[in-house]
Amino acid sequence: MVLFRRSLGDILRSRRTDLGLTLREVSGAARVSLGYISEIERGQKEASSELLASLCDALEMPLSDVLREVADAVALEEAALVAAAPTPIAPRRAPVVAASAA
Repeated sequence: MVLFRRSLGDILRSRRTDLGLTLREVSGAARVSLGYISEIERGQKEASSELLASLCDALEMPLSDVLREVADAVALEEAALVAAAPTPIAPRRAPVVAASAA
């Protein structure tokens, strides 16, 4: 199952590390507790829209870009799940027996 919060956390963590920022730095800039940001990055907590906007500001990344990246990541995971799903086998039909003329 694809989890939005896990993909979101991965993208936020990736952006933070790309910028060379620590959790503490992002926490101060976003005014969000360090522990809560850590839980969001690990996909353990859901971020409210207000909190997510604060994190995006601290990470100098538009919210629309974050949501677009999450949507793309979720779409890729969904496609992989569909591709990996076994092909259903059609049920066998009973042979048709012709009625004999008596």
